[in-house]
Amino acid sequence: MGTPIILSLDTATLGGSIWLGSGTTELAVRTGDPKVSQSTSLLQDVKDSLNQAGLELSEVDLFACASGPGSFTGLRIGLATLKGLAASLERPSVGIPTLRAVAHSAGPSPATVALLPAGRGEVFAQLLSVSESGAVTELDAPAHLSPPKLLERYTSRVSLKWAGAGAHFQRDLLVDHAQKHGIYFALQSDVEGVDHDGDIWSLAPEENNLARHVAALALEVFQTGDIQSPHSLSAIYVRPSDAELNQKCR
Repeated sequence: MGTPIILSLDTATLGGSIWLGSGTTELAVRTGDPKVSQSTSLLQDVKDSLNQAGLELSEVDLFACASGPGSFTGLRIGLATLKGLAASLERPSVGIPTLRAVAHSAGPSPATVALLPAGRGEVFAQLLSVSESGAVTELDAPAHLSPPKLLERYTSRVSLKWAGAGAHFQRDLLVDHAQKHGIYFALQSDVEGVDHDGDIWSLAPEENNLARHVAALALEVFQTGDIQSPHSLSAIYVRPSDAELNQKCR
């Protein structure tokens, strides 16, 4: 099996991103503007990425996208775009759960809590491990949690890596809890390679191009032959949309 040209989209997070590469070799990247709707910019960003790499859309071998959880509107835009491109070219596609990509972006760890903002101060959360080779293993199911429920779910673990925009959003909460319970809390760069007796929580740097990690995980799937048809892709929402919640309340 040859090295595939991969076009990867992340529309699950604010602003989103695009990654285009040959296997693991990066050819072009785009990071979206949080103030601009991806519905108006995504196709142009795809076109610009292809132009930068000197490629035609027809040369893409594999389409990948973050499949959720994340922004409801963003996920629908991304999946619809991916399905349209992949189906028109009869190319395989892969949907990568967003929290798996977040954990992958934070590097190797026996226990990483991947967090994404879910609105109203809440988060999408999941516990995962990441091997030295970059293989991601789910240790629990993704959940939609309030800050108190987040602490209740994960703080029994004494050594954790926290990753994703949600972790940075909830940093004060995590620092406060760590200080009250004698847990050493620091940036990931400050604890790597340092011997420390006791419990450690580290905060991974925020990744501004999650599509890069979606592509890396999609390449693993492609190499095993476990790919999907565009029509079989579906979003992972974890919780109902606000519109659905409002409908239930009537």
